[in-house]
Amino acid sequence: MMETEEQPDAHQSEPSCKEEPHDRDSFRLHMVTWNVATMDPPDDVTPLLHINSPKSADLYVIGLQEVYSGPVRFVSDMIFEDSWSGLFTSTFAPLQYIKVSSIRMQGLLLLFFSKLEHIPFIRDIQATYTRTGICGYWGNKGAVSVRLSFYGHTLCFLNCHLAAHMKYASERVDEFEYIMDRQTFDCKKAPRITDHRLVFWFGDLNFRVQDHGMHFVRTCINNETYNLLWSSDQLMMMKKKEPLLQEFEEGPLDFQPTYKFDLNSDNYDSRCYRTWFGFNGKKRKPAWTDRILWRIRPKAPPPDEQDGNDSCLDGEKMKQLDEEEEYPLKVRQDLYTSIMEYNISDHKPVVGIFTLELRKMYDTPLVRLQAEGDWSADIDALVLYSPLQPFPASTWDWIGLYKVGFSSLSDYITYTWVKDDEVAFNEEVMQVFVSKEEIPVRGGECVLCYYCSTLQCIIGVSEPFKVLESRVAIEEGLLPDKPVRLLEN
Repeated sequence: MMETEEQPDAHQSEPSCKEEPHDRDSFRLHMVTWNVATMDPPDDVTPLLHINSPKSADLYVIGLQEVYSGPVRFVSDMIFEDSWSGLFTSTFAPLQYIKVSSIRMQGLLLLFFSKLEHIPFIRDIQATYTRTGICGYWGNKGAVSVRLSFYGHTLCFLNCHLAAHMKYASERVDEFEYIMDRQTFDCKKAPRITDHRLVFWFGDLNFRVQDHGMHFVRTCINNETYNLLWSSDQLMMMKKKEPLLQEFEEGPLDFQPTYKFDLNSDNYDSRCYRTWFGFNGKKRKPAWTDRILWRIRPKAPPPDEQDGNDSCLDGEKMKQLDEEEEYPLKVRQDLYTSIMEYNISDHKPVVGIFTLELRKMYDTPLVRLQAEGDWSADIDALVLYSPLQPFPASTWDWIGLYKVGFSSLSDYITYTWVKDDEVAFNEEVMQVFVSKEEIPVRGGECVLCYYCSTLQCIIGVSEPFKVLESRVAIEEGLLPDKPVRLLEN
């Protein structure tokens, strides 16, 4: 049965503008990790996403492992959207969530969605991957990550699939440290994972429950005395001696272990495994292999605690200390649970819901834009845009026309190159021409988005406006709407 929505904590209250020295805002982050065991997606993922919750999420992060990557399917998925991404995207689009970024490395998939209202404030988006399987040359194990700036705060999401089997706990830690050391970003402010203000580490981490026998483990599960197993959880054990792991926090494992289940069942592993010479192997012990942890960047030490001969903090450390003081960031975990109703895989999905409380470093988009006058396919149209702050404009910037409910950056009706199609400008307002040939004859509710090529993100979104049906098309009985073109590289 699916866990119910979390209950309010009587010891916590919403931040008050009157009580706080700085205004702070709260954002709800919904995270999912699931090893899908190469299976096709279910028909409905709304229970997994708590779509009907009275508290809607601002951000969704979906991390999957073992997405099917056979040769034919993988090539197809490189050209067309894979079935898992397609399902999540189509689920979110009607709810005004946009796919901001995604990355796939063979069976590892990471998806990041945001409410439309936050899109102009999500910047510096980058994604990368690291292979650890078969000496680093095969992508069946490793990590994919997405990093970005959210209202000025640097966030990084790291989806991992680490080495399997009970005896490889140390190897899993080595792989994690290798990933943390290897992954870098083209970002001066946060070139490494540990430079980010907030890091989420999640996925099929494959840590097992050791020492205890099968009977004891299953008895604890049946009695819901999960705490009796925590001291033998390998991740908790490794955290006691690994400094890097100690920097990560995790909520209590007050839910059923998510591995290993018989397929299409809620029963833990009951199969007999054949080993060498026809002997039967052991059944897999239940374990919390699927986890979500987080790390807030440790505060820079004050000047009087610096080592060596340095009498003051260097410029970067001083800047970091000032930023943490002026723009605080807090994280609260509101829910951490397994979702038991899905049984297509030998793993159950895990959900973590967090509240991010932060003070925005900026709350004004870089560009304001709007549709000028009436829009229809009967007359050429104009877009007005105004730079509100300096930004690195280029000849590759473009403005896209999107239907309300669009799903991703490439889901536009048409676009126009800003510099090529500017028809008039002054210091405050620019005009950009849009040909009537590019406007849909059927019309509909639309928005305009300004894409900055240098920043590789949308930096302005217009208010929704009505594109009118073409009178000429109606009178002449013309077929409406040309096919949507793919974004050219």
